[in-house]
Amino acid sequence: MMSDVIRLAVSAAIAAFLAGASVLLLGAPAFGAEPAPAAATARPPAITVAPAARGTVVDSETAVGSLVPREEVLVGIDLDGFRLVAVEAEEGDRVAAGQVLARLDADTLNVLLAQNTSQIARADAAIAQAKSQIAEAVATEVEAKAALDRSASLKEKGFAADATLDQRRSAADAATARRAAAEQGLAAAEADKALTGAQRRELELRLAKTEIKAPTAGIVLSRNARIGAVVSGAGEPLFRIAEDGAIELEAEVPETALARIAVGQTAAIHVAGSSAVIPGMVRLVSPRIDAASRLGRVRIALPADAAVTVGAFARATIEIARHDGIALPQSAIVTVAGKPTAQVVVDGRIETRSLETGISGEGLVEVRSGVKEGEQVVLRAGTFVRDGDQVTPVPAKDGASGGASGEPAAASSAATEAEGVKG
Repeated sequence: MMSDVIRLAVSAAIAAFLAGASVLLLGAPAFGAEPAPAAATARPPAITVAPAARGTVVDSETAVGSLVPREEVLVGIDLDGFRLVAVEAEEGDRVAAGQVLARLDADTLNVLLAQNTSQIARADAAIAQAKSQIAEAVATEVEAKAALDRSASLKEKGFAADATLDQRRSAADAATARRAAAEQGLAAAEADKALTGAQRRELELRLAKTEIKAPTAGIVLSRNARIGAVVSGAGEPLFRIAEDGAIELEAEVPETALARIAVGQTAAIHVAGSSAVIPGMVRLVSPRIDAASRLGRVRIALPADAAVTVGAFARATIEIARHDGIALPQSAIVTVAGKPTAQVVVDGRIETRSLETGISGEGLVEVRSGVKEGEQVVLRAGTFVRDGDQVTPVPAKDGASGGASGEPAAASSAATEAEGVKG
């Protein structure tokens, strides 16, 4: 019995030894075999970059307001009690200076004008009669003076009595008086004719005013004239005209923007309800800022042929400056210690550079110095990397480098950077 137990223990020990030896033989490398390679080196994180490229940077200000006529001309009358009998212009019509817009009833004035014509004829007859009386008085005066001279000569020779001389003298004085009266009668007749002529001119002026004419060329903005209405000079204007058809955008801008706007600057105008872009030019910058709203007024002239509606809402983008040069997306520039900087990828490493910038607009910033054309710049500066970090540059997709205002592009580049950091 004891011998059987000893044999079993020896057999178990031998089996355990053989099992351990087999494990060691299987785990050991084969003779002459190369050691297993080390784990692969991690790839540097990916970062979205955009090239520094030449382009045009436009600095601009936005102004909103309404379209108004440059000058609104009010057309009314200064006659009272006349009935309107015809309207010859409608809203939206383009009219010429002097064109008839409406007509008033002129029958009463025509009757008065006919009466005046007869009064002038009567005055002419009175003048002619006065002139005839003057001629008769002059002849009588000449005859009376001649008789007086003869009587005086006879009196000196003693052939005429004093009474006869006195009669001749009285007759001559009477003839002189009659001539003077006839001359005064002529002056009175001529004065009457002048008065009648002045009355006629007044009637003709009033008659001309029954034709309501456009004082200037332009576009009819509104018409209050109604056929059959009895008009008055104290009433509402019958027509409103945009002088020469000139339409402008009257806009209000903050006082900080007003200081940058000047007469002559160009603008692109977008009118509500239309996709067309209308060119314009700043015509007037108000010298006054409203104390309550802190806004200033700007007038932007539109082309004469612009198809717009007065009163429509519009938005203008006023061009302040335009420069050509190297430009970077606004998202690629970050301010450090008060100075603009950008992160440039050079030989796979981040290099932070100070920049000298110019104007900015539309998501781009003008770079005067600090980067060269073609250098790769981190699209979103200061997001994940620091100066000296090793990175894998990934070119931005089309449209992703167009400026900081492009949210989808920024989100895409942020996602790419996050994947690089995870990898």
